Amino acid sequence: MTSLLVRRARLVPVASRRGAPSPGGAVVDVRVTDGRVVEVGPRLAAGGEELDADGRWLVPGLWDQHVHSSQWARSFTRIDLTTARSAADAVETVRAAVAARPPAPGALVEGYGFRDALWPDLPTTTALDRAAPGVAVVLVSGDVHCGWLSTAAMRQLRVAPRDGLVREHEWFDVLAAIGRLPQSDDDGLRAAMAAAASRGVVGVADMEFAANHRVWPERVAAGLDALRVRTGVYTDDLDDVLAAGLRTGDPLPGGRGLLTMGPVKVISDGALNTRTAFCHEPYTAVGADAGAGAGHGEQTVPPAELRELMHRAAGAGLATAVHAIGDAAVTIVLDAYEATGARGTVEHAQLVAAADVPRFASLGVAASVQPAHLLDDRDLVEAAWPGRAERTFPLRHLLDAGTELRFGSDAPVAPLDPWLAMAAAVTRTADERPAWTPAQCLTPAEALAASTDGWGTVAPGHPGDLVLLDADPLAPGADLRTTPVAATLLAGRPTHTTL
Repeated sequence: MTSLLVRRARLVPVASRRGAPSPGGAVVDVRVTDGRVVEVGPRLAAGGEELDADGRWLVPGLWDQHVHSSQWARSFTRIDLTTARSAADAVETVRAAVAARPPAPGALVEGYGFRDALWPDLPTTTALDRAAPGVAVVLVSGDVHCGWLSTAAMRQLRVAPRDGLVREHEWFDVLAAIGRLPQSDDDGLRAAMAAAASRGVVGVADMEFAANHRVWPERVAAGLDALRVRTGVYTDDLDDVLAAGLRTGDPLPGGRGLLTMGPVKVISDGALNTRTAFCHEPYTAVGADAGAGAGHGEQTVPPAELRELMHRAAGAGLATAVHAIGDAAVTIVLDAYEATGARGTVEHAQLVAAADVPRFASLGVAASVQPAHLLDDRDLVEAAWPGRAERTFPLRHLLDAGTELRFGSDAPVAPLDPWLAMAAAVTRTADERPAWTPAQCLTPAEALAASTDGWGTVAPGHPGDLVLLDADPLAPGADLRTTPVAATLLAGRPTHTTL
């Protein structure tokens, strides 16, 4: 039996679906035995190892409800294109990186983070070939819904030649092919998990394009055990999950109590930067690639097929996590939940029709949202979806209608930092500009509750996943983005500490 006693911690009052708020400001001791909280109260009897919180603020462990683990891990080693303001700028960054560190013959050079929608020039294969002759270059967009490849990369990955971007399902096949190449993500993932723990994260829902129910037990066995993981799978692996008899919420064999079966993930439409999110109203043409702005986007899974997938998953005890960014896609997904009685989430829910807002709660469908995306998408929404800003990232409307909100990052689309997500939800700005659509702002307590996996408080019977903070996140004027994390405990085991 293992036991840890956390002394003199100050509870932060957070309410959520699994419990009433903690008594704000109460200073308590917390005993964690065999990974679970067994006692909370003042001046508990000594016993086992002790950690003195010295009056620091205590919250339940934080969760990120949507990550792509391998993409996230590789973002630590890929060429950073997040600051590129044109195709020419991105190409020059690639040229300089290749010149500074010439790759081995046949090796892929990977970059990440370009957002081309508002660029004045087009990303072309020709330009990449000139910058890195004969080098296999693969650049992943910031929304991960399109890629920019050199001719050598197209040849190596068996992509039909073209002088431009690869989008949506064809692109996801490319990502899957890259994932099958002989390489290890362990070092990048270890760094990524450490960075997450340093921000108070104890768990993630992994939506990577992989057989995650098979991959993660191997990772835990290799010592990658700093996070809890819910393993999502796509339809390609559904038969294997069904054959294994796994249901959402089941512990995975070999997971050491850290791994549970997650949902079946379905991508029903595209994304805003790629101008493929499926919308009721057409896009306004933007940037150099004005043609890509025409039309309504793409519904990548027909409604009948979507209903069939969700019905099959529900019958096997599997929740569904359905990607829908455009408002037309959200309507179709909610219709499918209503028709099938499936349980699960709408992932992203970036643009929502007013009539669909109350349907989330009435159908028992949670909104798994990524507030930090609004910081990146603010200007593009105004340009490509004019007149629709008030319905974009409608967090206040969804919460007031009784919807369960679950916060995440979609890492690497946004940094895996729950405090950044909370700050975005509360302030709806990241620069000198005032809040964007301030009527949709949440309170700090509401944002924190959406980040705690529904626990909200620290009480007997809850997981021993605890975070000690050097500042009160609910204090008036607190800057959530810079909230200092003193220690993160996973099942009572420190995964990060500055104490």
